[in-house]
Amino acid sequence: MRKFFQEIKADLKFKTAGPGQKLSEPSRAPREKPKAEVAPKPRQAPTDEAQRAAAAALARLEVKPKAGKAPSASQEAIRNQVRKELMAEAAASEKGLSMEEKEQEEEGAAAPSVSGVYFICPLTGTVVRKDQKEKQLREAIQAYFSVDPVAASIMEIHTFNKDREKVRLCVETMAKYLDNIYLHPEEEKYRKIKLQNKVFQERISCLEGTHKFFQAIGFETKTLPVPGQGKNSLMWKTTEEFYVLKEEVLGRLEDLREHKEQLLSSEPVRAQLHRQLAVFHPSPAAARFELPHDFFSLTAEELRREQRLRTEAVEKASMLRTRAMREKDEQREMRKYNYTLLRVRFPDGYILQGTFYARESVSVLYNFVREALRDDWLPFELLGPGGLKLTDENLAFNECGLVPSALLSLAWDAAVMADVEAAVAEEQRSPLRPELLARAQPLS
Repeated sequence: MRKFFQEIKADLKFKTAGPGQKLSEPSRAPREKPKAEVAPKPRQAPTDEAQRAAAAALARLEVKPKAGKAPSASQEAIRNQVRKELMAEAAASEKGLSMEEKEQEEEGAAAPSVSGVYFICPLTGTVVRKDQKEKQLREAIQAYFSVDPVAASIMEIHTFNKDREKVRLCVETMAKYLDNIYLHPEEEKYRKIKLQNKVFQERISCLEGTHKFFQAIGFETKTLPVPGQGKNSLMWKTTEEFYVLKEEVLGRLEDLREHKEQLLSSEPVRAQLHRQLAVFHPSPAAARFELPHDFFSLTAEELRREQRLRTEAVEKASMLRTRAMREKDEQREMRKYNYTLLRVRFPDGYILQGTFYARESVSVLYNFVREALRDDWLPFELLGPGGLKLTDENLAFNECGLVPSALLSLAWDAAVMADVEAAVAEEQRSPLRPELLARAQPLS
């Protein structure tokens, strides 16, 4: 990807002109042959100052697309990125800074709207940054073993094994073992599980947390003799490792049944996205967002997909594409964001802010706003950018174009607007809850 940008930058730099020079134009056939040929003077490379000036001019230049051939959003994004890097390189060269130092300087210049994406551990209530949530979950579940080892081992099985199909097969097989013991407690063979059994190895032993579960419900490891194989199987015996249920557990068979139900019904433990609810005083800067890197980070697979999409965008630039094709590409572009920062401006100017998953539905935002109201029964509607009403609450934010950030407006239902305005005018109060208003801060 960096090589791709460098090639475009090189091409743009070649097209820029230094002081006193004009931008090169396509050659045209002369109407008549000149009388004398004059050897052109050798062209000198533009100075650093000229390149900086050209880069700045190029960034301000807006080229009108030809009729019927509007550049795609992806292609325009590429050009904007190239222009941004050209300007950054020019500014960095003035101060003798590297590109990395320049980026750090720019990051320090503008305070982000939020410091990052945060999560809440459901077991401890601890708030941690996104890159620490997995570690926090592991530590919390590990600590829970001292409280309830059976529940903690079930959490490990469902949470830290990512292949959901393997987890399903695992818990169903384990449940079958427990069913056999519960239904046939007098049968000794059901109280033993050979650890080298093929089914046990392929479905259970390879998953995290399974061995802790068996130990927690009352199994212990024993080395037992087994008959040998072949002609001398009655004469020779070998030993193998088994899980064997302790005798005292047979008196608590109902516990085994409950453990089985708990194993089958449990879900992965997931850290909850921290909304980072904030209230701001009225400000003309409500539509200006400075998002941290957490909102744009992509996985390795997502990075490969983005690179492929960039390549396709260049190929599609010369194609005549339908409106449906363009909308499909726009939706695909929106899906690369995992989070979105949304602000809702109230009629009195106060601003409510929260962090959401990009794939959460609009109904979540309505509930978020309703919980912040002094009178949560008041009907209202939310208007997106451009005044578009968000009527379909089942749509996701990325399907509505509300990623990675957006400013919305709250409007009271027309049927109760007069009553609301009269009540607010009479009591001179904001519709937001008093404890939230007390936390209101200036929007920088």
